[in-house]
Amino acid sequence: MQLKFGTSGLRGLSEELKGEPSARYAKAFARHLIASGQAQAGDPILIARDFRDSSPEIAAVCAAALKSEGFRVFDCGTVPTPALALYGLVHKAAGLMITGSHIPADRNGIKFYRPDGEIDKTDELAISAIADAIAGEAVPSSGSGEDHAASAAELFLQRNRDLLPPGSLHGLRIGVYQHSTVARDLLVELLTYLGAETIALGRSEDFVPVDTEAVSPETLSRLAAWAPEHRLDAIVSADGDGDRPLVADEKGAPLRGDLLGLVACEFLGAQVAVTPVTSNSGIERAEGLSVIRTRVGSPYVIAGMAQAVGEGATKVAGFEANGGTLTASDFPLGNGVLRALPTRDCLLPILAALARAAERRMTLSELAASYRLPVALSDRLENVPVETSARLMAHLRGGAENLNDFLAQIGRPAAVSDIDGLRVTLADGRTIHFRPSGNAPEMRCYVEAETTAEAELLLAQGLSTIRSWAKRASN
Repeated sequence: MQLKFGTSGLRGLSEELKGEPSARYAKAFARHLIASGQAQAGDPILIARDFRDSSPEIAAVCAAALKSEGFRVFDCGTVPTPALALYGLVHKAAGLMITGSHIPADRNGIKFYRPDGEIDKTDELAISAIADAIAGEAVPSSGSGEDHAASAAELFLQRNRDLLPPGSLHGLRIGVYQHSTVARDLLVELLTYLGAETIALGRSEDFVPVDTEAVSPETLSRLAAWAPEHRLDAIVSADGDGDRPLVADEKGAPLRGDLLGLVACEFLGAQVAVTPVTSNSGIERAEGLSVIRTRVGSPYVIAGMAQAVGEGATKVAGFEANGGTLTASDFPLGNGVLRALPTRDCLLPILAALARAAERRMTLSELAASYRLPVALSDRLENVPVETSARLMAHLRGGAENLNDFLAQIGRPAAVSDIDGLRVTLADGRTIHFRPSGNAPEMRCYVEAETTAEAELLLAQGLSTIRSWAKRASN
């Protein structure tokens, strides 16, 4: 697995990222910032990291590389990615988040932030070109920065304390699945401040890859057991770097991330929502909400939000099927204003869902049902080589006959969208979407149907069909 930019940041095997490669990309980012006029020598630059074993070493190498380029390094410690982004916006500083997000512990990555927010695809190309050009340059082996961990965490906490009145979650018993997410202690502190009774669950000193878009059977089992055991109204958590939320209802069943995004947009009073093609098709039915669809990945959502704002739209937010919510506009809330934060945030959708359920005196399962969205499920096949995924997509795009044959045991295609992967609407109204992951050697499958049973069957058929094709292709 070689280093490459995916849907959100640079990713690769930890051993391939350690040492010279991470230093080279950090130096390339620094030089790109200076060349593009976004920063200059002597400016502060931020570094934070997740709890992976490899993250401290990679962060130290990046700090040394950035110092060698004349930057002043602020060490923000182990804070969520949106906390790093917020601190960067306030201090007008670029930043690096050392994280592989939800992917396995033997892999890692770097997310890059300009002083005004996430880098875009143009930045990625420029950084990659510089990194290739400076291969072989000597780099310092290790370094550190000024300690800003407490300040970065407090700024993010205060932003979220202000979302709801103190005590507004009084009476709720909320489990916090802590595992190894950098948001684990912030979640407990924030929910306690808002009046909830919190129960810490499943804290781990080893890194646990939690994918909020494709929750593992082991995690589902734990959630389903914890909910009745502790008489919980909800269980909340996040992925490794704390930009994707996980919210499970009173039965331990996770709510879909795109539903959480829709709830967050309603909570904010958003007028425009930007979301990838993989999000639930029922979102378009939300009253008073104009929906813009994009490719998968936060850079595309951010570009879509920026375009909407540039065309005069106000109250613009975005979200992904994994639940991370972004804001491109300032939103008036209560007695204050929620400042725009155009990067995925796990805390906003978590608080929005809990607040909406509390206001309406509903359980979370009742709240989810009230939106009447089609049943949408997704899962992935791991360890599918990138080359195999590319061959499969080329095959499916090779003509109607190929697609019809591939789906022969599933249904007859009626319409096809090629925005990102291949999204097929079947003649009976069901939807199935095949897409290679942008971050890992995986094939993802997304489905929609009217009932849970139909969606589960369609998802199983889709994964089985991918698996069979990949097996034949490897022989």
